[in-house]
Amino acid sequence: MSTPLYQLKAEFFKTLGHPARIRVLELLSEREHAVAELLPRVGIEPAHLSQQLAVLRRANLVISRKEGSNVHYSLTDPHVAELLTVARTILSGVLAGQAELLADLRATQTDGGRDPDGAARPVG
Repeated sequence: MSTPLYQLKAEFFKTLGHPARIRVLELLSEREHAVAELLPRVGIEPAHLSQQLAVLRRANLVISRKEGSNVHYSLTDPHVAELLTVARTILSGVLAGQAELLADLRATQTDGGRDPDGAARPVG
């Protein structure tokens, strides 16, 4: 019996569920990077970066190539970069909505407890 697609998608998103892995993928969306270039930009210990790169390799999201003593990484598929762009767009919309809500809440705090339509807000 094959694994349902929704389960495979869940596993895929679990792979993306670490800030260091997202940062690595963002950087690789720009261009190929050597590990030495990734280290200061991701901001984690070398051993931890190596672990995160291994997770991304096992998920077939990145590939590596060796050039002398340097290991270079790149994305396996440009759709990964597109996914990160879509995620950014979604988050921008969510955060804009939250900023609007925050502005409304702040306005009701300064107007003596009245809703935007002027009605008194219930207490509690």
